Amino acid sequence: MMSHGSQPQLAVIFDMDGVLIDSYRAHFESWRIVAAEEGLHITEEQFSHTFGRTSREIIAALWGDRTPGDERIRELDDRKEAAFRDLIRDNFPIMPGALELLDALHIAGFGVGIGSSGPPENVALTVEKLARRHIFGAIITGKDVTRGKPDPQVFLLAAEKLNVPPQRCAVVEDAPPGIEAAHQAGMKAVGLASTGRTPEMLSQADLVVRSLFELSPERFRQLILGGG
Repeated sequence: MMSHGSQPQLAVIFDMDGVLIDSYRAHFESWRIVAAEEGLHITEEQFSHTFGRTSREIIAALWGDRTPGDERIRELDDRKEAAFRDLIRDNFPIMPGALELLDALHIAGFGVGIGSSGPPENVALTVEKLARRHIFGAIITGKDVTRGKPDPQVFLLAAEKLNVPPQRCAVVEDAPPGIEAAHQAGMKAVGLASTGRTPEMLSQADLVVRSLFELSPERFRQLILGGG
């Protein structure tokens, strides 16, 4: 723990899927596996329209008039997430530049957090694979929030845990609801145009990049404090 006198003055909060891990392919494959077990065939085009939405919404979109009831949705969701973890455990799809950026921010004295709507088990596995647990002053998962993005709850909780005011935080996101959530929280938003995202889709962000290698502590400092 940092002593009170050395608490971070600025912070960066990362979404997880599509930001710290390039998880698009593993999410598609795990949905495909579960759908096939249920006698459904889903295409990548079908899946691409649902990426970033909640499991409930994805099941409704992909299952259509065969959409099951609540208990069954939870069971399908659990099976899908277990399949997802199996896929990334063996071949972890770290986003290029993630480790370098996390280390640079930590060395520069930034607070660093994760604000994800993903299940705690997925977030825990990602943190383990990144081998940077000591860097994260806040890890907020889908279990910690009652309202999903675009509600700002996930990022406000992270800022509170980091002990940094929202206006001194920046968020890195790959989806429009996350960018909206960052702005609703009073934070700056960086849009990462990664797998399946175009810069145009993220045009509401304060800054749009195609790679984490384009980001640095200095760039975040300018973004949060003004002048860039």
